[in-house]
Amino acid sequence: MAADGFQFAFTSRVETLTAPIWEKVKHHVTPLEWRAQAPLIAAINQLKAEKDAVILAHNYMTPEIFHGVGDYVGDSLGLAKEAAKSKARVIVQAGVHFMAETSKILSPDKTVLISDLQAGCSLAASITGADMRLIKQRYPGVPVVTYVNTTADVKAETDICCTSANAVQVVEEAARLWGTDRVILIPDEFLARNVARQTRIKIIAWQGRCEVHERFTAADILEIKAAYPGAEVLAHPECPAEVLEVSDFAGSTQAMNDYVLKRKPKRVVLITECSMADNIAADAPDTEFLRPCNLCPHMKRITLENIYETLLYGRHEVTVEASIAERARRAVQRMIDLPPPTVPARYDLIKARHHVNVELI
Repeated sequence: MAADGFQFAFTSRVETLTAPIWEKVKHHVTPLEWRAQAPLIAAINQLKAEKDAVILAHNYMTPEIFHGVGDYVGDSLGLAKEAAKSKARVIVQAGVHFMAETSKILSPDKTVLISDLQAGCSLAASITGADMRLIKQRYPGVPVVTYVNTTADVKAETDICCTSANAVQVVEEAARLWGTDRVILIPDEFLARNVARQTRIKIIAWQGRCEVHERFTAADILEIKAAYPGAEVLAHPECPAEVLEVSDFAGSTQAMNDYVLKRKPKRVVLITECSMADNIAADAPDTEFLRPCNLCPHMKRITLENIYETLLYGRHEVTVEASIAERARRAVQRMIDLPPPTVPARYDLIKARHHVNVELI
């Protein structure tokens, strides 16, 4: 406890320990905010060493978490794969609940913690294992491809998982393996519609939506382009198809990150969650980021304060029933075992402008 009554003081030692992080985030965090955040960051990083823990920070975490305490950063599956490789005993998921479940599925012998059990996901909440069983009864023999943004009980009813980066590849591989010309792709309706425009495989889709990405419209994009000529618009494939039609690039969170860092556009718009732009901007100082973004209320439940308490008290542990975890692991592992895509993880925007019907369940 500091002399002024605050538990965490911004001392010269804290300032020194966190100086490299401040250099990264100083354009996205005010000096006043930093005086409160830096002592927590220093304390969390110390606790990680004491508890033999690592923190997995998703792209949608705020910069002080992403750059300040994240040991592994990236998309949900990438984080889970890194967690499985880590020798740490404890995994703290700085993300939402289905991500913690995926980490537990791939790391069954490790303790997986999440700072807020209410950190959910509209996509994951849109479908259940019971729904999956009914779908499989309705479409016997049709392979089921499930987005990683789903709960463990849904993954357990799945033939193979996918991410937004490899959804087209996985759909085509599932059709080949099962000898069929149609595949069930759930739960994101917009991802399914966008994948359908990239392949000849017929898509059966579920009406789940990401509450962040579904709010973007083509009119939003056209207004941005009119106001900022020359700005490059990068859209996530969880957005409506008409958004991709008027964008300059479409791809997964990692694909958008790579696009900015490799191409170094002068001015860019990321049509996704707000914090992702802040996190990439810290590594791309020569690019101007315009921010017509939407916040994910679930991701924002994760804070430095509750990450600290999670490490200090060992809460809240995420578990997955062994029988569910085993079946879910098969679906995730099938995806992991696929060869890397032969083309970059982007959505062909010429194909994206062609309308293709999907069958909605």
